[in-house]
Amino acid sequence: MLITKNTFSLQCLIFGCLILIVSFNANALPSFARQTGQNCSSCHVQSFGPDLTPMGRQFKLGGYTMGGGSGLAEKMPALSGMITGSFTNTQKNQDPTAAGLQPGYNQNNNFTFDEASMFYAGRIYGKVGAFSQLTYNGYENKLEMDNTDIRFADRLDFDDSSLPFDLDLTYGISLNNNPTVQDLWNTTPVWGFPYTSSGVQPSVGSTPLIDGTLGSQVGGATAYTMINNLLYLEAGAYGTFSSSSQTAFGTGKPDQLSLNSPAPYWRVALQNEWKGHYFELGQYGMIAQTSLPGRDISYGTNDYTDVAVDATYQYLANLRHIVELKTTYIYENQNLAASRNQVGDISTGNTFLNTYKVNVAYTYLQTYGITFAYNNINGSRGPVIDPAAPASDAFKPNSQFYTAELVYVPFGKSSAYSYLMNLRTSLQYIGYSQANGNTSFAQNNNTFMVNGWLAF
Repeated sequence: MLITKNTFSLQCLIFGCLILIVSFNANALPSFARQTGQNCSSCHVQSFGPDLTPMGRQFKLGGYTMGGGSGLAEKMPALSGMITGSFTNTQKNQDPTAAGLQPGYNQNNNFTFDEASMFYAGRIYGKVGAFSQLTYNGYENKLEMDNTDIRFADRLDFDDSSLPFDLDLTYGISLNNNPTVQDLWNTTPVWGFPYTSSGVQPSVGSTPLIDGTLGSQVGGATAYTMINNLLYLEAGAYGTFSSSSQTAFGTGKPDQLSLNSPAPYWRVALQNEWKGHYFELGQYGMIAQTSLPGRDISYGTNDYTDVAVDATYQYLANLRHIVELKTTYIYENQNLAASRNQVGDISTGNTFLNTYKVNVAYTYLQTYGITFAYNNINGSRGPVIDPAAPASDAFKPNSQFYTAELVYVPFGKSSAYSYLMNLRTSLQYIGYSQANGNTSFAQNNNTFMVNGWLAF
């Protein structure tokens, strides 16, 4: 069964490559390109992938409704699709069942069909647009509602001589299912580096609540504005989808959390572009009370306060040579009363978690890219210690690792290609110097991956 599954995945990857070879006219999310009439490289630093240029951020800010396309391409429905696959090797064999994967995966050297998605991506009507993703999850063998961001956006330009200054406002409302999925910058968790990964790679440390823990489990509404293309403000709140809704969306799991009350979310950012140099400095955060896994509130709630800062620099004066620096720091204050009550821990006080991420990237001709990234996770011992267990068994989240990635995006610089299909391939290596508080065996988690990502 192991051989059959991996053989099938390898065949899928080879088949995808063959399609590209025989379909030389096709290549990019193509629905956005058709709607705007722009090449993928206009909005994406590497012509494909989440990493955005100022124009890409402006398109998202405006609710995915920007036009400019013409002819049959512009009139086609705002539908796109994608498939991703990978090969993953780790320095030491892993236990796939411990990662919650379906039977059929090897302990090492896995070829995987990661996911296949369909998107509605573009204008719905008038000033309303959407990015909505329905995904077949290859690891869990199920269909689920993935990242979704539905927006209304409009613009006001107060060009009044009676005012001491011009006032240009873009404002809108986002309905989404994952905190930070609506964000414009590639520093916040949902769209942050690395842009591709594998479900069979090792997972170390802990992640703050705002970093994907609530993805597809919650629904939120936020209101935002951009003032004079300089100051961005956003605020809103999230609540948990009902069990029946999560079942319908394919996102229901036995270990999911629920929010005990609306969880406020906020975002502030300053941006400026000067002679091809783009700068952004921001702050974001979230406050939430959650149940224990399984939506169990019989022991009370766990309380989290996530406060983060982020910054972006892009050199865009010469698009043959693009340089980027992106970083974020997230501090999470935790009051894990429910978890302590569950294990009979009578201690009091808060715990904490620090997450620091930084990456620097160079892109040549918006085709070839190289990125180096560093991650540091540290926090309180625990986070909850069972009094019956020896202290040495207490979980430590402290982890440090770096990532090096090479990227090749052959298409997306021509509208003829962008309207139909695009491809992103990458080689990625992750090296660990510390994993879960351990330095002696951290290198066992070192991972090499080959990723393929095809959109059509």
